[in-house]
Order: sequence, then C-alpha cells, then structure tokens
Amino acid sequence: MISTFVGGIIASPWMRAALRYGTIALAIVLFLLSFCRAGERTGRLAERLETREKANEIQRRMLEAAARRPRDRVELVDRLRDGGF
Repeated sequence: MISTFVGGIIASPWMRAALRYGTIALAIVLFLLSFCRAGERTGRLAERLETREKANEIQRRMLEAAARRPRDRVELVDRLRDGGF
C-alpha cells in the first residue's frame, strides 16, 4: 500500500521535477560545504607552515650566534678589548 502511494507520488511529473531540483540543490549545498571545509583546512595548514618557518628562522639565528661566540675566556677578553661586541 505504501509502495503504491510512493509510486503514485513519484509518477507525477511535478513531483519528479521537484525531486530532481531538490537533488540538484542538495548536491550544490553539499559541494559548497565541502569547499568551505577545504578552505578552512588550507588556512590551518598555511598558519602551521608560517609558525614552523618562524621557529626555523629563530633556530637558524640561534645557531649562527652560537657559531660566532667566543670559544674560551681568552677570546672573550680579546673581543671585549677590541670592542667586538
């Protein structure tokens, strides 16, 4: 009985058109939602990359400063006398 009722509704040309347009509208909405989520994910990845680049830059500066530091007290005293700091 239900199958004949549903079959009768779907057999109507107006209902078929409504189902068709409803399906198309649902597909478009789902596509737009997935597009927004992909944009959010891309933004988070870009922010993470920027943070990592800043951390790498800071670490590089620290390594360069460590490479230029005086090796012992004698070199430190020489630099202080020469005004190298």
